[in-house]
Amino acid sequence: MTNAICVLNAGSSSIKFSLFAERGENLGAVVRGQVEGLFTAPRFVSKAPNGALNSEKSWPEGFALGHEGALDHLIGHLRSVLAGDRLLGIGHRVVHGGLAYTRPVLVDAEVLKVLESFVPLAPLHQPHNLTPIRRALERAPELPQVACFDTSFHRSAPEVAQMFALPAELHEAGVRRYGFHGLSYEYIASRLPEIAPRAAEGRSVVLHLGNGASMCAMEAGRSIASTMGFTAVEGLPMGTRCGSIDPGVILYLMAQKEMDARAIEALIYNRSGMLGVSGISSDMRTLLSSTEPRAALAVDLFLYRIRRELGSLCAALGGVDAIVFTGGIGENAPLIRSRVCRDAAWLGVEIDEAANTTGRSCISSGGSRVSVWVIPTNEELMIARHTRRLLANGEQEETP
Repeated sequence: MTNAICVLNAGSSSIKFSLFAERGENLGAVVRGQVEGLFTAPRFVSKAPNGALNSEKSWPEGFALGHEGALDHLIGHLRSVLAGDRLLGIGHRVVHGGLAYTRPVLVDAEVLKVLESFVPLAPLHQPHNLTPIRRALERAPELPQVACFDTSFHRSAPEVAQMFALPAELHEAGVRRYGFHGLSYEYIASRLPEIAPRAAEGRSVVLHLGNGASMCAMEAGRSIASTMGFTAVEGLPMGTRCGSIDPGVILYLMAQKEMDARAIEALIYNRSGMLGVSGISSDMRTLLSSTEPRAALAVDLFLYRIRRELGSLCAALGGVDAIVFTGGIGENAPLIRSRVCRDAAWLGVEIDEAANTTGRSCISSGGSRVSVWVIPTNEELMIARHTRRLLANGEQEETP
């Protein structure tokens, strides 16, 4: 009998899943897939690690399967895949752990209540992250549910890096820079010692570039500073999120445009970023292939903000030894990597364009003072590792 871990990443209209089996000390992927279009035209797809189709199912257009129905179907599928193997538990990506949780936690009704209190801090993600946990606790109470947080990795940042210049009582109440994409950065930190030992021991800036984008300064594998702060909207412009914005703009929109909190939330989270600037798309692939001037402007703004933030993070580190690209754009857009590296020439970065376009891990030239790497992230594997370790050792944070 083989032990297995299921990993779920629930969004507003989809649930992505992976199943990992124990192979000695390691975990290997067995199946992965998703249920998408949960409220429009639901479709379930499950594939083997090599991409071969395992199972698929579609529901009629307009059928509202919802997160609950999707999880019910998914649990049935996993039981058929597992056959005689044992499912140890389910690990969930949860965006926000607040001040309460700095490590993965076994979820029960009380923990779930605490996690629900963080919904205002991550309104686009937290509610959907928690829905499958709630359903699984109802349908399979004997199956352990483990929450793994995108904020946890950044708790190692110095206190001053977590602070806003606001009254102390607000800081103590939790109004601070949390940072996100922590599971991705933690995975990169775990890979650096075997891929780039010098970078792992030194000062690195990791760029997690995707529809959601951020950057993290790491020293010896620990987070020192991040571009994201109190919410996942700060920092770089993203697919539909505006990135950093003068809070005076928000006050102006409220006073002069009579926009309420919900309208502003929709603006800065859903109608801004690459989509808002280009007026075309939130997808970097579409923008890079477009001849429209506003598409080029959106890309230029994205790169300009990366250049600004890179300088800031290098200053926080007191220098930089390595730059690492990851995430959907970071891993798959050579043009973006090339332009970022050219903009960083002042740091001594020299890119090897042949390496950059042929899928190599190291894309810096031999004479570059800063090494440059492309490392695919694997947040699902990081969650599976955390889940197995917690269930084996019973290590978790206590709720304050």
